[in-house]
Amino acid sequence: MSNPFEKRKKVIYEFICDELYVPMKFKEIAMLLQVPKDQRDALREVLESLEAEGKIYLSPKGKYVKGQARHLTGTFQAHAKGFGFVIQEGEAEDIFIPEENTGGAFQGDQVEFIITKQGESREGKRTEGKIVRIISRGFTRVVGLYEKCKNFGFVRPDNQRILQDIYIPEGKDKGAVTGHKVVAELISYGDDKKKPEGKVVEIIGHLNDPGTDIMSIVKGYDLPTTFPERVMNQAERVGKEVSEADMAGRMDLRGWQMVTIDGEDAKDLDDAVSLTKEGENYRLGVHIADVANYVQEGSALDREALKRGTSVYLVDRVIPMLPHSLSNGICSLNAGENRLALSCIMTVNPSGDVIDHTIAETVIRVDERMSYTSVAKILEEQDEAEMQKYETLVPLFERMAELSGILRKRRMQRGSIDFDFPETKMLLDEKGRPVEIMPYERNVATKIIEDFMLLANETVAEEYFWREVPFLYRTHEAPDEEKIKKLSLFINNFGYHIHVRNEVQPKEVQKLLCKVEGTPEEALISRLALRSMKQAKYTPENTGHFGLAARYYTHFTSPIRRYPDLQIHRIIKENLRGRFYEERAEHYRSILPQVALQSSMMERRADEAERETIKLKKVEYMKARIGEEYEGVISGITKWGAYVELPNTIEGLVHVTNMTDDHYIYWEEQYELIGEHTRNVYKLGQTVRVRVIGADKLQRTIDFEIIDDDSDM
Repeated sequence: MSNPFEKRKKVIYEFICDELYVPMKFKEIAMLLQVPKDQRDALREVLESLEAEGKIYLSPKGKYVKGQARHLTGTFQAHAKGFGFVIQEGEAEDIFIPEENTGGAFQGDQVEFIITKQGESREGKRTEGKIVRIISRGFTRVVGLYEKCKNFGFVRPDNQRILQDIYIPEGKDKGAVTGHKVVAELISYGDDKKKPEGKVVEIIGHLNDPGTDIMSIVKGYDLPTTFPERVMNQAERVGKEVSEADMAGRMDLRGWQMVTIDGEDAKDLDDAVSLTKEGENYRLGVHIADVANYVQEGSALDREALKRGTSVYLVDRVIPMLPHSLSNGICSLNAGENRLALSCIMTVNPSGDVIDHTIAETVIRVDERMSYTSVAKILEEQDEAEMQKYETLVPLFERMAELSGILRKRRMQRGSIDFDFPETKMLLDEKGRPVEIMPYERNVATKIIEDFMLLANETVAEEYFWREVPFLYRTHEAPDEEKIKKLSLFINNFGYHIHVRNEVQPKEVQKLLCKVEGTPEEALISRLALRSMKQAKYTPENTGHFGLAARYYTHFTSPIRRYPDLQIHRIIKENLRGRFYEERAEHYRSILPQVALQSSMMERRADEAERETIKLKKVEYMKARIGEEYEGVISGITKWGAYVELPNTIEGLVHVTNMTDDHYIYWEEQYELIGEHTRNVYKLGQTVRVRVIGADKLQRTIDFEIIDDDSDM
């Protein structure tokens, strides 16, 4: 059917140009043109056509304006289904880009775009855009599976957001054969008529070779696998034993009783704790490895550490920020060894308030290297053998548990949010195959260390905020109003409510999590609440930490594995030594914004790589268990099926096409799948028995089918 306004397009444009001396919404234009409601879609088509021609444009507030659209910039995030989003730095809303408007953009590209359709938050409609120019490419290399054809080949990208295979011409395959995982360098990015083209620059190994899967992820995220020779040489030179000269002028705490408490397999021990009681008050010492003493600013070691930003903990390996001769050697607070530290010594009253504190350069000697398991055995199980083995330390651990409880209660009272999702613990065999997967639960010992580190981070952040010197903070902004409103609408379906005034308070989120604890919908609501939050990041400005309900927060406690901690140690040490002149302040003011940005970016990269390796090993674990049956809980309901989570943290999908007993319809309001004929209901939190029917390592997916209907309805 032809558009009745198409022939009048020029007249409409001239009319609009006369009338658009002020920006105007679509409804206002329709009313001025006296367009009946049943013809307004046709008018909108004409306006969109004029917009595409650059004669008018839609403002971010949803008003039509004369002239070319304002060109905005952002980062393109592709979706496996073809569409994508543009993320703008500092903007709350992501811009939806339909498949036909992606303009050939790839995942991670910096793009220029225009707004084509303004969203309506009340109706749940997103703002849409169109990419008009690619400013810079997000990547030049792709990791994937090579497939040989007659005289050419293709690379199927591991990254599901890269939607097209990469064409590899004859002679550009480096000898790769079908089944090889490879790194391909892009020669061209393709267009509507032509696939992207590349050449193989590295063969990682065959798909079935041990270690190839994890190394593909390492290469895919461009994680470094070795240190440059210059960095290694420098690490060897500085990593000498602590000398008398090194200890001169430092507070000597070697007579204090102190321990490290870490996981059994930890090798980089960067924090030790001491605790005594003076009257009714506690004297808590948090002693952190003085890495800055060994890694000088601007050195090869420092430049490499900044480039890496953080250590990366994958399921089968650690990619450290610093060479092992430092991270596991002179910087690690090994028991019985003299070590240089930066200590935050706090006097804490019975209410959990820090009433006095000292930050000092110190020399320490740890009495015992403890594990979380051992301390938990002593405090939770009163294990006789463990208590006898560490007899002299038992009173210390009991004081720690006492103070930890006080600090945790105080944090909860102010509204700190505790997302207590069980992490995944994996045991791999010598070939890297997963043999056991289980939830890694926090115990009393992990909570003690967490509480003490949080307090030290807050104390250091507050002091340096009031000193008004350039500093790096760990900040977490309040969530966007729209996301909280959507969360509020969602939880109303389950009878919950969250108060949203001018802006949501952390205490409101905390109350919600307390209410859903132990309910069938706990996992889903907790995850949705977490997704409503913004990402924490590093910034030179102190804007507080929403999730912790903290006005001041920094990262001070892990300089072996996080660059921001190392950076602020330098500032603290210069201040303690009275060398923080205006020239140094100006130097830090100039470098900290880039350090913050780099650290935040590398942290996100590390998190994504860690998650990918866990997903991969979960799929591999289930691939060896096709046909096995498990009991699980429905953790998510969507129109394409039900997600079921097993007690070991593995989650798989029961696709609606595999629900063969009936045709199931998705009821969005109740988040239920209901059988059209049987009226059988699947809902959140419901216990079901499932059989593993598929596991795809390339797609990182696990498929289940429900095998009985005897679960609680």
